[in-house]
Amino acid sequence: MIQKIKHKILITLAVAGVLYLGFTIYADLPKVIDSFGSFNWFLFPLLLLLSLSNYFSRFLKWDYYLSLLKIKVKKIDSLSIFMSGLIMSVTPGKMGELLKSFLVKEINGTSISKSAPIIMVERITDFISLLLIALAGAYLYNYGRTIVIGVAIFFVLVLIVISNKSVALPVLKMLEKIKYLSKYMHNIHDAYESSYRMLKPMPLLFMTVLSLLSWAFECLGYYLILRNFGIDYSILLAAFSYAFATIIGALSMLPGGLGVTEGSLTFMLIEKGIAKDLAVASTFIVRVVTLWFAVFVGIISVSIYQRRFGKITVESL
Repeated sequence: MIQKIKHKILITLAVAGVLYLGFTIYADLPKVIDSFGSFNWFLFPLLLLLSLSNYFSRFLKWDYYLSLLKIKVKKIDSLSIFMSGLIMSVTPGKMGELLKSFLVKEINGTSISKSAPIIMVERITDFISLLLIALAGAYLYNYGRTIVIGVAIFFVLVLIVISNKSVALPVLKMLEKIKYLSKYMHNIHDAYESSYRMLKPMPLLFMTVLSLLSWAFECLGYYLILRNFGIDYSILLAAFSYAFATIIGALSMLPGGLGVTEGSLTFMLIEKGIAKDLAVASTFIVRVVTLWFAVFVGIISVSIYQRRFGKITVESL
C-alpha cells in the first residue's frame, strides 16, 4: 500500500518538476534564481508554522465530525489519522484522503460508509469558506465573478439537496431501482445519514467559521511572501488571489490542482504588473509551504502511524 502511495507521489513530483521548469523558463531562469536570492529565508519557519496552524485547525474539524457521528477514536489516534491523510493532498480534489476512513476502520472497525462522508463535508466546508473570501474579492476587484458565483450556486444546490430529506430521499429511492447500485444502497443510506447530520445548520455554521480560520492562515502566509518580495498587495487582495487560485485548481480535478493553481497565481500577479520572475518565485514558495509541506507532514505521519499500528494494508488506494 505504502509503496503504491510513494509511487504516485514520485510521479506527481516528476510532473511538478517538469511544470515548474516550464514556469522558470517562461519567467527567465536566471532572474527567478536571483528572486529566490532576495527572499528573506528567516521568514520560512513562520510560513511553515502558519501552514501547520491550517492543518491543526482542519484537524479540529475532522475530530468534531468524528464526535458528531459518535465514532470513538482517541484524540492522539485521530490526530495521527488526520495528519496521515495529508499524504494524499496531491490527489484530485484531495479525495485520496479517503485513506482516513480506511485507517479509522483499521483502528475501531467503523464502516467506511459511515466515516467517508466526513471527507466530502470537509471539502464542502473548505469550498464554502474559500468562496466567501473569493466572493468578497470578486466584487471588490471585479475579477472572476462568473466563476465564483457559478461555483457558489452549485454548492448551495448541493446543500439544499443533502439537508432536505424531502428532496434527498426520493432521489435515493430512484437510485435503488438501478440494478448496479441496489446492492450498495444500505451503504449509500448510511453515507447520506452521516452527511445529513454534519450539514445541519449549526454544525455547518461552526465548521465553516473554523474553515475560514484555517484558510486565513495560508492566505496570511501568501500575503507575507508577496510583501517580502516588495509586492504591494493588500491582505484582502492576497487572500482573494490565493482563494480564487485554490478554487480553480480544485475544479480542475488535477492532483493538488497542479499547474492550474500555480498558473492562476502567477497570471494574476503578472496581470497586476508584477515582474514574471517575482510572480513565479512567490508562487513556488507558497506552494512549497502549503501543498508540498502537507505531503511531507503526511509522509512523516504515515511512518509514525505504521510504527504504532503496523503496516497499512489497504490495497485499493
